[in-house]
Amino acid sequence: MTKPTAAPLSGRSVSRRAVLAAGAGAAAAVALPSVAAAEGTAGGGDRARHVVLVGWDGFDPAYLDLVGTPHLDALTRRGVIGTTTGCFPSITNTSWATVVSGAWPHTHLNTPYFLDPATGRAVSQSRTLEAQTIAEAVTAAGGTVASVQFFILQNHGVVFGDPRALYVQPGGTGPSRLDLAVDLLHGRPIRSGSETVVVEEPPTLLAVYADDLDALGHAEGAESPGMAGRLAGLDAALGRLVQATKDVGIYGSTAFVVLGDHGMTTFTRAFGGLVLAALTEAGFTPEFVAPGAAPAPSTDVAMVVGGVASVHLLGAARTPAGIARARAALESVEAVERVHDRAGLDAFGASPLLGELVAEPAAGWSFGLTDPDGPRGYHGRTGEREAALLIAGRGVRPRARLDGARHIDVTPTIAALLGIPAPGRAEGRVLTEALR
Repeated sequence: MTKPTAAPLSGRSVSRRAVLAAGAGAAAAVALPSVAAAEGTAGGGDRARHVVLVGWDGFDPAYLDLVGTPHLDALTRRGVIGTTTGCFPSITNTSWATVVSGAWPHTHLNTPYFLDPATGRAVSQSRTLEAQTIAEAVTAAGGTVASVQFFILQNHGVVFGDPRALYVQPGGTGPSRLDLAVDLLHGRPIRSGSETVVVEEPPTLLAVYADDLDALGHAEGAESPGMAGRLAGLDAALGRLVQATKDVGIYGSTAFVVLGDHGMTTFTRAFGGLVLAALTEAGFTPEFVAPGAAPAPSTDVAMVVGGVASVHLLGAARTPAGIARARAALESVEAVERVHDRAGLDAFGASPLLGELVAEPAAGWSFGLTDPDGPRGYHGRTGEREAALLIAGRGVRPRARLDGARHIDVTPTIAALLGIPAPGRAEGRVLTEALR
């Protein structure tokens, strides 16, 4: 079989600033307490009364070297900036579900790009969440929550129109959403669905979501020349939000958590045709199935693509021998970097609804059938699991470290900062090394 020629791409290294901030302990194997043992780590005098959670979709650690970020830097002086390792596949909805629940996809069951056995159709992304969120944990403990387009929390702790558990969806840019959060803190009227709402006191948990970095990365690639400007705009808006906490008198009692859900990689070439040819030569009838569609009746290998390919064997092909043959065929294509079987997926804590196999493209390649007309960005691979993470403010030790932080550790750490129980199905640990 003809092998594709590797496409040269401009190389990117992991952010120097993030690596230095994480410190040598980031790679060390250390014994750390469980959620239950560490829940009270931030002592009563150091507990936060408020947490501001800022999610920047696609916040690749490498972006920290693109432009000065004075407001992130100012927060870092009150805490630590480093990286967090996310779930697999590293897709947006599943990644944020992992962050807010503190659980891996095998527990919360938010599953991206798979063939749904209940409907027989391919699914792209959803807001499924079969685990308690940090918003629900806060309200259960008597606190209040407000979410500015942190969409994965909608109906999982926040709703339209409730000033004590408020969801607002303004659209627009990330800086405009951060500015709306400023209005919310100041008690100004804001629109929530069809209602105008006033939040009379700063919420216990304020969550704000922006997708500016992710959108530009998908459209123009991870190395887009506009990425520095996007990050600078978000940083300036973050500064206005921090200033608002000072203006309303809660800065000293507030902890700040800023993080991404995944990284981003540029691709310029497609090799889907070679995948179809390899599987056909192995005796299968393969098909790429678009979200919303069902595979043809003759298809016995259905692939649903979202950065990676979830590979579902159907009918008589779904046997151990068939799975092994399909894996060998996929691995024969040079641009397939690796293929995970069920045991490998289980080790990631991946959803059981994914296919029998999940195939990853090599960096620079996609499972598309035609090359894009310019650089584009994707995520989903193991190579995009790393995202930037900052924890600062009340209850956080200045110049702290992070020892192998993961997405599932963020919510237990927020709960510990507030002195409340972590969500009921959380599997992560409290990042005790970063707390007072």
